[in-house]
Amino acid sequence: MIHPDTDIRYINDKVGLGVVATKFIPKGTIVWIADSLDLVLEEEFVHSLDELRQRMVYKYTYPNGDGQYILNWDHSRYMNHSFRPNCIDTVFEFQLAARDIHPGEQLTSDYGIMGEDEEFECEPEEGTTRTRVTAEDYLSCYQEWDELAREAFKDFNRVEQPLKHLIPKELIDEVNAVAEGSKPLSSILLMFE
Repeated sequence: MIHPDTDIRYINDKVGLGVVATKFIPKGTIVWIADSLDLVLEEEFVHSLDELRQRMVYKYTYPNGDGQYILNWDHSRYMNHSFRPNCIDTVFEFQLAARDIHPGEQLTSDYGIMGEDEEFECEPEEGTTRTRVTAEDYLSCYQEWDELAREAFKDFNRVEQPLKHLIPKELIDEVNAVAEGSKPLSSILLMFE
């Protein structure tokens, strides 16, 4: 589920639609979290679909570690990629605002975190030399992503968390310990084991 203070907006001809903040979202806020309303599609089902529907599944879903495709039920599926994202994934199946996000600003994440099977070229971005998302990005970028998540977690308890109630009960104690600084945040590499 995407943060409630967001909406879908037209970005431009190259990007198409994107998720945009409608109010100020401070650093450390949960901006997206896996939700029981998301649709889980088994790999064999996806492969049984006609080519048109397969393309749509691949475009609007993300793969999980179990070979399934997850289709977000809300407009979070329109969150776009950036090599300099303002949202960062964590091992807890939620993303945090990696910095303050202002009204009208697009929410972005680095698709490299998902371990995409299909590589693709991206628009050049100021401040980065990366131009391609690959299935191996996590091997070279995990330290940067881990640092962004650690820094965002420092503000976790200082900001309003409208999506915190969706953290699975079996994870809440660990999330709280990380947010309080009594336990280190596990690396995003755990998602790839």
